[in-house]
Order: sequence, then structure tokens, then C-alpha cells
Amino acid sequence: MIILDIARKIIHEGPICDNCLGRQFAKLSTGLSNDMRGAALKLVLAMHAGAEKDKELQDELAKSSGEIKCWVCNNLFKNIDPWVDKSVSALSDYEYANFLVGTRVTGLLAENEEILWAESGTTFAEPLKTELNREVGKRIEKLTGKKANLKKPQVVALLDLENDNVNVEINSLYIYGRYRKLVRGIPQTRWPCRECGGKGCQRCDNTGKMYQESVDELIKPHLIALTSCMDTAFHGAGREDIDALMLGDGRPFVVEAKRPHIRNIDLNELESGINRDAEGKIEVHGLKFVGSETVEQIKSMKVDKVYRLKITHNTTEEKLKSSINVISKTLIKQKTPTRVLHRRADLERIRKVHSIELESYNENTAVLIITCEGGLYVKELVSGDGGRTIPSVASLTGSEAKVLELEVIKVG
Repeated sequence: MIILDIARKIIHEGPICDNCLGRQFAKLSTGLSNDMRGAALKLVLAMHAGAEKDKELQDELAKSSGEIKCWVCNNLFKNIDPWVDKSVSALSDYEYANFLVGTRVTGLLAENEEILWAESGTTFAEPLKTELNREVGKRIEKLTGKKANLKKPQVVALLDLENDNVNVEINSLYIYGRYRKLVRGIPQTRWPCRECGGKGCQRCDNTGKMYQESVDELIKPHLIALTSCMDTAFHGAGREDIDALMLGDGRPFVVEAKRPHIRNIDLNELESGINRDAEGKIEVHGLKFVGSETVEQIKSMKVDKVYRLKITHNTTEEKLKSSINVISKTLIKQKTPTRVLHRRADLERIRKVHSIELESYNENTAVLIITCEGGLYVKELVSGDGGRTIPSVASLTGSEAKVLELEVIKVG
């Protein structure tokens, strides 16, 4: 009888529609809609009122039947179709395979619901917006053939009851791949001018950029063209120095298309377009669609790196070989390099060098192949950076040494 006692209290509060009555008991059964629950409860209460000759309850039930105005939802559930039509229209400009409906309720509806819960004492209810989301979603499914997705929707139709409109939230499209950088002097991502902060000045020739091209910007226009997205964001698994090449099988990255109108794109077309128009500056390969979680995965990758370094030196081959033998399989203490102190915290890091191979030696130059933990600053491993990296090639040979050219030949 607890259910009927709660239902009686609810009916006593004022005229209420079947949806709002049934919603107060939504957690008690499956396979029923809230309006079915509400209609069944009203029928049982009417039978009790007749048997008990309860005129007051009969009158209150009469007020909650027919074309009444529900004091809880203001007849929202009798006028769902306009919200369905607005949602379908708002979503029509975007390509999507699945969706989600959300609701921003008005203050009045939220207050009515709180009053009802407090006065009835129900513990079986679901929120009004949960039912509205579900009912609108079911009708959108029938009209569009798309499926609702509660966990990872591609688009969200947000019903704004206060302003009587539908806002559309478009989740980004994520594409994974690897890039090779085949020329020096190109950063990985867009780099605003240090002088003007991107506004444009004499130093940057009013472009707002330190460098006129980047890996990011060589990919961006092709993704925008295919997806009609608002913008892109580039997420790399670490980054190489601007003057370094990225060779081998490339560096993992994810490019994000923000608010894409088109999601079903040909990745072979994207790849070939990027590689063609990059004119030998970069190459991308292995493109595939991924979820947003891949961004965090590649950013937190802890993988070894292999570098080829051409260095200048002023030492003998014997001393150079001796120094790299000491450094191989050694833990390196590095303070943040002087060259990046302006943008990174001054910390000490411990990184391991797995091996160093002397690929070639000349009187003033040499080529080293270094395999090490990610995060090691290999330029400073050679120069010592004024004692901020210990040990280093320079400190062990007792002579000046520095990197002339750097190539990343393997990431992970």
C-alpha cells in the first residue's frame, strides 16, 4: 500500500499528468513508460475511491483527467513533438551516426519537481529531464534512423526550455597517424610570435607566428576541407626540436577536427592530399579513426627514442669512444636546458642512456647513434650545458662539443 499512499499524496497536490505521476515510480518496474505507470495508478486509485466512497479523491482524480494542465510540467509531455522537430532540424546540418539528447530545465520546472518530491516523500522517482531526454530521443531515432548513444555520442541536442530552442554540441573527430618531418626549421605546432603574442608585428612580418609553417598547419587545411570543421588541434607524442628531422616510421600524433559537419571521410584521400601538398616537407601515414581517449594515451607515452647526432668536437677518437662508453647504460642528471628555461620550469630530471654508437669519426666531427629514455635532452648530453647535464660528452672528453644536426630516427 506504500505506493498507493504516495500516489494519493501526489494527487492531493493538484492536477497532474500521467507522465509526471508515473515518473515518481519510475524505478519500480521495467518495460513500462511513465505515462503507462501514471494511467495505471490513477485507475487503481479510482477503484479504491469508488469502493471507499471517497468523494474528495474522486474529485481530485477527475481534475487530473482529460485536458488538464499539469502543475508539475505545465503540459510539457503533451507537447513533445515540437521539441523533436527542433532537434532534428538543428542536427540536420551535421553528419552523425549516433546522438544524445540533453535538457536544461527552467527554474520553475526544477522547483515544481523539488516540491513534489518533498511533499510526496517518494524515493522511486527519476528526474523530469531524464524522461524528456528519453522520450525525445526515441522519436528522433524513429525519424532519422540514428541511434541514441549515452556514453560517447557524436552529437548532442540540448533542449533549452528557458529560451525555447535547441543547441547542438558537436563532439570532435579524432584521427591517429604518424608523421615524418623531412626538413629542418619547421615546428610541430603553431608557434605564436614571442614579440606580439600572435597579434602581428614587424618581427613576424605581421603574421603573428614565429615560424610560417608547422606540421600542424600542413595537415590542418586538408582536414578542414574534408570535414568542414570549425578548427583543428594537433596532439603529438612528444616533439622534436625545430631544427631536427623526424625520420624512421615517424612520430605518433592525433589530429582533432572540432565541430565537424562531415565525419565519414576517406582517410586515404586525406593522407595523399597532405603528402602531395607538403612538397616533401612532411609525410603522414597509418591514419585511422580513434576515440578521444587516444589523445591522453599518446601524450602520456613513456617510450624510448633513437637519435642520430652529427656533432663537432675537439678530441681524439679514443677519448670520444671512452666518453660514450661511460655514458652508455648510465643515468643522466639533467637540469632544464638553458635554451628552454624561458618556457619550462627549472627542474632536475634523471634519464637513462641505453646505448651510444659511434657511427663515424672525423677530425672535427662525428656521428653518434643514441638510444635513450624519452625526455632526455640529447643536445645537452653532448654539450653539457655549462654543467647542467652530468655526465656529458664535453665533460668527459674535457673539450667543447655540440650538436650540429639532429635526427630522430625512432619513437617507441
